[in-house]
Amino acid sequence: MRQVKNHFLTGLVSAILSLFLIIVSSAASAAIEQDNQTTVMENKTIYNPLDFDNLNLGSPIQSKTVYIAGNGSGDFNCDGVDDQVEINKALKYVSENPYLTTVYFKGPYTYVISDSILIGNNTTLEGDSTAVVKLEDNANWPVGKPMITQMNSTGIHEVTIEGFEIDGNHDSNLDKPTGYGFYNMIYFSNSTDIKVHDMYMHDGHGEGLKVDRSYNVQFYNNVIYKMGHNAFFAEDCQNLEAWNNKITIRTDCGLRVLNSNHIRFHDNVIDSFYHWSGGDSGIMVEKTTGTVNDVEIYNNIIHDIYGSGIWLIGWLESYPREEAQNVHIFRNIFYNTGTNPNIEWVGGIITSGFYDTLIENNVFDGVYHAAIIHMSPIGIQTYPTYETRSSLSPASTEHTTIVRKNIIVNTQKRKTDPDGTGYAIINYLPETDAFVLENNCLYNNSAGNYQNCTSSTDTYADPLFVNRSIHNYRLEPDSPCTGAGYT
Repeated sequence: MRQVKNHFLTGLVSAILSLFLIIVSSAASAAIEQDNQTTVMENKTIYNPLDFDNLNLGSPIQSKTVYIAGNGSGDFNCDGVDDQVEINKALKYVSENPYLTTVYFKGPYTYVISDSILIGNNTTLEGDSTAVVKLEDNANWPVGKPMITQMNSTGIHEVTIEGFEIDGNHDSNLDKPTGYGFYNMIYFSNSTDIKVHDMYMHDGHGEGLKVDRSYNVQFYNNVIYKMGHNAFFAEDCQNLEAWNNKITIRTDCGLRVLNSNHIRFHDNVIDSFYHWSGGDSGIMVEKTTGTVNDVEIYNNIIHDIYGSGIWLIGWLESYPREEAQNVHIFRNIFYNTGTNPNIEWVGGIITSGFYDTLIENNVFDGVYHAAIIHMSPIGIQTYPTYETRSSLSPASTEHTTIVRKNIIVNTQKRKTDPDGTGYAIINYLPETDAFVLENNCLYNNSAGNYQNCTSSTDTYADPLFVNRSIHNYRLEPDSPCTGAGYT
């Protein structure tokens, strides 16, 4: 009986052990399979199932990035002719596969396009600094057709464009005029969360980046040279920021907004290329409809501009105070602005039609016409039709601009119609606009200090810059203007 019992126990133990080994083996297999799946998911190693002619099927698409190349090493490969075909295939593939996020241009290579590049939501279009997207010669595109734009005309969101070069090829497309909407480099409408940064964009017919009816747009760390209109232009937009850009203007403005709000433009360097017709304002803020009451412009260096350094203008129909007020312009440096010999609206800052504008702690050196001006231009052509208007005067009245703790030195007479110019501050609109002048430092302005305005608190003395010859406008310790200027 004991022997039978021992045999029974031995068999039971053996059965339990076998069952345990089966369970362990199954669990191990499942773990290995799960680990393999996890590894695949982490590596995102996925072969393209689509039958594209030039797709390099021998190489899997790694990580979250699809590569475009001109030497056969990419996932999509170009040959320098109609390269937007392969580029758009890559962007379409990324848009259809949510585990992918980025299309990357390999350089050095010039990708020549004969049609628009189309980008989808949640996508980064990135590249080496030696990768160039170039408009073809004699493109003959219709007005309004951009080089890079959205796939879906109804809107786009979460898009970043960064790192590469865009060549607008202006001189090989001279049949089209600048400034009329031809060959804009990047255009988005009804967009949210857009970033364009670390780009080199040059020689265009139209805008660098144009956004309409958009929200949360950032434009930074770019070098922009000789656009045909503006480097950055936003219309009917909210929450815009542009900073740390180096912009050389050809035709219109560096940074421009129309009927947009919640704006921060700061730490940019803006000038014009050396030609008498070289552009208009460094920064322009314009209001005709809607609300513009939260704008800050600060820490910019604006120099050798052919129009005004900053142009702030509200016009067209009458509007309530709360729709055009509270623009703050501070800690900027302006020098040698306003050199265009053919127009009158030149200078440091020109403003009209805004309430409670605050201009403080800026430096103006050697600007033409005047440093700060209340003025409504006459006989000007307005975007987008360029219809000539007799005046851009605001319909409303009682606009006040507060000017305090600025340093204004060495103003020069305007090159066209110089009589009555060369003051530090001029008010051409005394019936509708007024200055409040407080604790400014004024020195060596060719026509004097004020026209149609005055102050009882300003200082008239050499501010004693550290080194004006190299535009170091910080003040010596014994400056009589301590607390004013770029502090």
